[in-house]
Amino acid sequence: MIYGAAAGDIAGSRFEFYSIKTKQFELFHPDCRFTDDTVMTFAVAVACEAYLKDRNEDSFRENLIDSMHRFGNRYPDAGYGGRFAYWLTEKLRTPYNSWGNGSAMRVSPVAYCCDSLEETRRLAAVSAAVTHNHPEGIAGAQITAACVFLALHGNTKDEIRRYTEATYAPLDFTLDEIRPTYTFDVSCRGTVPQAIQCFLESENAEDAIRNAVSIGGDCDTSACIAGSIAEAFYGIGDDLKKGILPFLDQELTDLLTQLNK
Repeated sequence: MIYGAAAGDIAGSRFEFYSIKTKQFELFHPDCRFTDDTVMTFAVAVACEAYLKDRNEDSFRENLIDSMHRFGNRYPDAGYGGRFAYWLTEKLRTPYNSWGNGSAMRVSPVAYCCDSLEETRRLAAVSAAVTHNHPEGIAGAQITAACVFLALHGNTKDEIRRYTEATYAPLDFTLDEIRPTYTFDVSCRGTVPQAIQCFLESENAEDAIRNAVSIGGDCDTSACIAGSIAEAFYGIGDDLKKGILPFLDQELTDLLTQLNK
């Protein structure tokens, strides 16, 4: 848990505003860093740990807000969007109707603490709605968490594709088709289907991340999403596990170990 999301975020970070349109690049370069995607995924994971003790969605919501505030203000320079940064610094507890992909980038830990697809979708909606209470923000989080859950529980890529198309959006494109013209898009609808396709066309977790970086756009986020699904489906190799550690501080490194016991 979290390795795939963090690896995608870190690998994509140096290309977020500079698309390279190729899979041939150094995965973990000195110019890489972790961004808000990684920070908020940790925040959700911590709230999920608390949820496992009581299975109470109201408590999860309040714990998640506290966790996001704590992590966000601990790492204030992680690259948050303007409205989210204001939500953090003012420690607000009400949402602001966002439809952005932030709800999807952080949601993957939800799938690890739920016993059913239905519970996963409910908790994903709660995790989104603390900030991203627009229907599109909620839907993006739900389908991402659902894909992670399905991947964790032995579903095939064809089954994950069919579920995505039946409940969220058509995946009627290939990466080769969209790569030349795909551009920066912070919406869930403009990021999540592409990230899922990056997983579907992959051979392993690293390949999913390379796919996401290669199409450009908001590639730290799309790689975070693709990496989180890929980790659930393939598992995660030692190269990716070890590769992200130089970019994390001791607090996050220790927490990563704790969460993956």
